[in-house]
Amino acid sequence: MSIYVAHRLFAAHDRALAAALAERLAAKVGTERVFLPFCDTDEEDLVAEVKGRRLFELDRERLGRLDAMIALLHGPSLDDGVCMEIGYAAASGIPVLLLTTDFQTYSLTEDGALLDFPDPLIQAVANRIIRVPRLGPPSSSQQQGATHYAEFLSRNLSQVRAALDTAVEAALELPAPGPRSTPHSENSLVYVEASPYTASGHDHLARACRDAGHQVALPRRFTATDPIADALHDLTTACGASRLLADVSGPETPPGTALLIGAALASGVRIGAFHPRPTYTHASGREPNWRNLMIQYAVHAHLDGMEAVQAWLAT
Repeated sequence: MSIYVAHRLFAAHDRALAAALAERLAAKVGTERVFLPFCDTDEEDLVAEVKGRRLFELDRERLGRLDAMIALLHGPSLDDGVCMEIGYAAASGIPVLLLTTDFQTYSLTEDGALLDFPDPLIQAVANRIIRVPRLGPPSSSQQQGATHYAEFLSRNLSQVRAALDTAVEAALELPAPGPRSTPHSENSLVYVEASPYTASGHDHLARACRDAGHQVALPRRFTATDPIADALHDLTTACGASRLLADVSGPETPPGTALLIGAALASGVRIGAFHPRPTYTHASGREPNWRNLMIQYAVHAHLDGMEAVQAWLAT
């Protein structure tokens, strides 16, 4: 059983949490059957001509030979690289387990159905979700001189240990990989995914597609009475389209959009990322990236304005 640990990896505490999970998994299935990005790609010390692209290639190569994925997702702002990896795995028929210690749930309207994550697509593709939202129990005895902060730390660490142990046991019970999603057909359908972080919505992108002679599909999950069912419809539609035109604007690529990008890549769909006002990230030895490298190198075109969109649609 080969298991991929998808995790946010920019801060030490995120990497430490993922490493604790990987260590527990390795004790069950062997070190050679666990893949931990950053650690197993030697990201800090890797030297490559285009380091970001090389890291993407290493991660994608491992995504292509998995038996299962565990993804760590915490809080309302979900890592777009992790969401892309979830989408790639789901479209490849790989069972996905999601682990969260978030104490919040989400809904698309004030009194709408409660969701485990802000975008119903994340929940829709999961084979299993492990939620451990509460602190561990208070300790029965407190060390002399210890502050209430030490007690609070102990209860948080207890919560983390319980979450990791539960996830490992659940991962070992995941089903075998299933069939890949049906490859896209050669058609004129463009699936258009807007960004919730912009006021323009999807009208301008959909109009450009229609003006270029393409059919257009738009997401249904955000206005659906059954957001999970319609999220799966969105996923199927995007993976069966000829192109995915995704607005990736925002602090990070929106989580559902990132998932669709991963799924589209696994399904052979051409992907254009509309991002007219990028900001860049920088890391030692790595080229500047205008989005998370798992997004930047997954897409086939960076579209920095409507003229670029029109040119891409014409090819």
